[in-house]
Amino acid sequence: MRTTKIDRVKRDYERVVTLTQQLVRIPSVYRPDEPGGNEEKAANFVADHLRNIDGIEVHVEEVAPGRPNVIGVVDSGKPGKTLLFEGHTDVVTEGDPASWKHDPFGADIIDGKMYGRGTNDTKGNLSCMITAVQSILEDRESFTGKIILCIPVDEESLMLGIKHFIERGWADDVDGAIICEPEENQVCVAQRGALRIKITVKGKMAHGAISWSGINPNWRMAKIITALEKLEKSEQEIHGEHPYLKWPSITPTILRSPVSGDAQINVIPEKCMTTLDIRTVPNQDHQDLIRKIEDIFAELKREDADFQVEYDVIEDRPATETAQDDPVVKAVYDAAGEVLDKQPAYNGVPGATDGTFLHVHGVPIVTTGAGDRDIPHQINEYVEIEELGTTTQLYRSAALKFLNQDGNGNES
Repeated sequence: MRTTKIDRVKRDYERVVTLTQQLVRIPSVYRPDEPGGNEEKAANFVADHLRNIDGIEVHVEEVAPGRPNVIGVVDSGKPGKTLLFEGHTDVVTEGDPASWKHDPFGADIIDGKMYGRGTNDTKGNLSCMITAVQSILEDRESFTGKIILCIPVDEESLMLGIKHFIERGWADDVDGAIICEPEENQVCVAQRGALRIKITVKGKMAHGAISWSGINPNWRMAKIITALEKLEKSEQEIHGEHPYLKWPSITPTILRSPVSGDAQINVIPEKCMTTLDIRTVPNQDHQDLIRKIEDIFAELKREDADFQVEYDVIEDRPATETAQDDPVVKAVYDAAGEVLDKQPAYNGVPGATDGTFLHVHGVPIVTTGAGDRDIPHQINEYVEIEELGTTTQLYRSAALKFLNQDGNGNES
């Protein structure tokens, strides 16, 4: 007997809540100095879970020691498009556990909320995408093409997992990707780029009371930071406010002087270092921005013969934007309207996701999922358990709509 919609929704809800609890209770913070401080246990659990679902071919690929990607492939046996769901297994540090009201890895459910590191970002959404595909298979829903479940490591750092996934060719034939992150089930079609730069100014160490015998790098770094603030305002005037991503920004984060060794109040340091967390909008060119920063250095050098600076680009992730009429966006938008029973909201992702590198590879991406957008990485992280059920149905519906679209993006 075919499962009714009410029975299916109840079944999927119970499954996604249980799976989220199981995953949150497996710590997967990357701690390179601690035995087992990686994603391995969580990834192995996911792989075993997928192997117990009929119709999913499971692959486990080690990205680095103790850090495996998990890939699940569902092949309909019919020619068609390939849809990718992406959700990572790593989570950020919980910080001081004593600061939490609830065990950060307890997954306690209180007043309709599940608490714990990863409930929101993004083990809850990882559970939603797995449960949605299990639901499609169990109910023998008709669809064409393939579904790939991409479950990588290291999203919270250098994104080694998704890079490895792409290098191994898994993304080559993907026609659209749903990035499963906490976005309050909004349809996010854009995300800010990230350009991380380390700047080091060289000076000459000397006694603070005999300043003329040294070269103080701090004065020079102050001029750089002041000039970067002006550059930020200029970029905002040029590019304006993006409808979903707001303003481009240049943010000095770490400021260290001396760079190494002990700081002392009566010593001019040898070096001063800062890091920049630059967030860009889709119409900004990163190389052009780097050239403008180099121009700042060149001008300061012309003014000051003792000015010496070095910089390194630590990470370069472009901003992304997918057209609202792209088939994967249309499928998610239509599914959200159907499941939420209201017109969905378009939005953007304030930070970068694994979807950045899929976008660079030529895969259209859209980001959506359960969870308050402001909760990731906070103490007392949580997700509304009712929203987990809703998101599972959204993913389920979006997959069927995308895979069963005709060439014009309409359901066949």
